Amino acid sequence: MPQPRQLAETPSLMATVPRQFVHRAAVAETFLTDWSRKGTDRFSVSAQWPRAHGLHVSSDRSAYEPLLVVETIRQAGTLIAHTEYDVPLGYHFVLQQFEVDTFPEYLTVGPIPAEPLVELDFFDVRYRGGRPAGARYTAEVLVDGARVASARVAFTCVGDSVYRRLRGGRTPDTVSAPPVPPGLPADAVGRALAADVVLAPTGRDDRWQLRIDTAHPVFFDHPLDHAPGMLLLEAARQAAWARAAKAGSPASFHAVFHRYAELDEPVWIEAVEERGTGIRIVATQRESTVFECLVGAVAE
Repeated sequence: MPQPRQLAETPSLMATVPRQFVHRAAVAETFLTDWSRKGTDRFSVSAQWPRAHGLHVSSDRSAYEPLLVVETIRQAGTLIAHTEYDVPLGYHFVLQQFEVDTFPEYLTVGPIPAEPLVELDFFDVRYRGGRPAGARYTAEVLVDGARVASARVAFTCVGDSVYRRLRGGRTPDTVSAPPVPPGLPADAVGRALAADVVLAPTGRDDRWQLRIDTAHPVFFDHPLDHAPGMLLLEAARQAAWARAAKAGSPASFHAVFHRYAELDEPVWIEAVEERGTGIRIVATQRESTVFECLVGAVAE
């Protein structure tokens, strides 16, 4: 009679990190699996990318989207802030800067899920009242030894009481988005599904309204009182595609976040300037710039 295999003889077991460490509600949207300290302010974070995903894998399941890399780097920084710098759970993170360059030739979906490694270097860690108040970090993303992306990120973080004061009473329960306007055709922005289109036409080919669908399971994985940074980055991706699809697929994003994009007032997305092989996308609300991003493309 065959003997049962011992646990030690099985392949390595893997699970995601606690979803609270990366500010996700859904385990399916948690991509990180482990982390370790490599030196003073140096860390290594492991992840797993699914072979199919409603937003971050191409519709033919052949390639990972560059914004999956962005989300993985965001999660990695948040994880390390909580676990290695003792930022309390419940603190609110505010992105200030996110610059990432990806190399899509290494983002092919293979026969098993990819297991990227994110190498992080933290610096300029700032404290207030004995608690971390913000930091910068660089990230290198490797898959099977190949560098698939590099990034530079800056963020601040505040406790709940400070956040409530900053938001002036705005909470997910007190603000809501207006009805979602009809979007552009999905193929005009490089998407397969109409539900993933985040731009609505305005009658101009260089200006759109942001579609804020708070029921979207990826952008609004949990209730928020503002439009999340990943939604704004997706808007930049789609605007660059709509404006200059012939330039190639968006592969780099150099973004600055100036202020919160509120849910209950229109956000306008505009392609205002082309520079070299990139295109600059600006988001405005109430005459103020909330976000801008230089999007670079890779030639098809």
